[in-house]
Amino acid sequence: MEIDLSVDLAPGHKRGLLLRNPVMPASGTFSWGFEFEEHFGREGIERLGAVVSKGVTMEPRAGNRQPRVAETPAGMLNSIGLQNVGIRACIEELAPQWARWDTPVIVNIAGDTVDEFGEMARMLDGVPGIAGIELNISCPNVDTGGMEIGQSVEASARATRAAVRNTDLPVIVKLTPNVTDPVELALACEAEGAAAICAVNTVLGMAIDIERRRPVLPRARGGLSGPAIKPIALRIVYDVAGAVRIPVIGCGGITTARDALEFLMAGASAVQVGTATFANPRALLDIIDGLEAWCAANGVTRLGDIVGCARPATVA
Repeated sequence: MEIDLSVDLAPGHKRGLLLRNPVMPASGTFSWGFEFEEHFGREGIERLGAVVSKGVTMEPRAGNRQPRVAETPAGMLNSIGLQNVGIRACIEELAPQWARWDTPVIVNIAGDTVDEFGEMARMLDGVPGIAGIELNISCPNVDTGGMEIGQSVEASARATRAAVRNTDLPVIVKLTPNVTDPVELALACEAEGAAAICAVNTVLGMAIDIERRRPVLPRARGGLSGPAIKPIALRIVYDVAGAVRIPVIGCGGITTARDALEFLMAGASAVQVGTATFANPRALLDIIDGLEAWCAANGVTRLGDIVGCARPATVA
């Protein structure tokens, strides 16, 4: 039985963003994709629906002081601080390598200000090897930009508007869960031309070393990811997908194909997988295989047909 796993993350957009399947890495957990290609070959990277880059800033960053990662009972805390090579190196050195792949690459950008999001979107516009932009308005581990913008409806809308007006690339906005009403943020970004919403980034948390009597992470707080946040992320996807008309990408605690199916049934059109890849480098490929197997076992010929099937409006 032939199974169609494809998804368009920017339907109606002048460029579109067609993925062969709905599975992609979460920004910050996959570096630039080259290590994955080294281990699984070009055929491995070209099995993915898309590649999402590390967060890119206007200038190179060294990131936060070590330690930056702490294991938790059902996940991980991180405080990387957006270590990256900067947007100019991204354009000049990385994009030509991405252009070799038959897989769309989405560049995650993190501006310090609203205007910087617009400037970075302008710089990426028309660059071969780059198929879309993801706005990181939700990173909890930096002093400016990031979650500071993403916790304000007005600032989130302005950042979206700045990016959309400066590029023909589809713009995805990645939301923070550290707000009272993510739906309000999603609607504001949709109104300003976002092609899709990604929900969600990490949940703010911390850990304390009782021997040192100090926080484990130098910044005290960090972003919690992994299975511990899956119920939170799933609920937000369910709520956001019920409010917006644009596609939603589910992210948070997805480890297996069954997890991915929950997000799809909640209304996500695609999923991002992050922390799971640290324990299982094959996680993305295993999830793609698992989705195909589930569809075959359940007589589903088009995966898109189950998107949102768990929502009340579509339950028979």
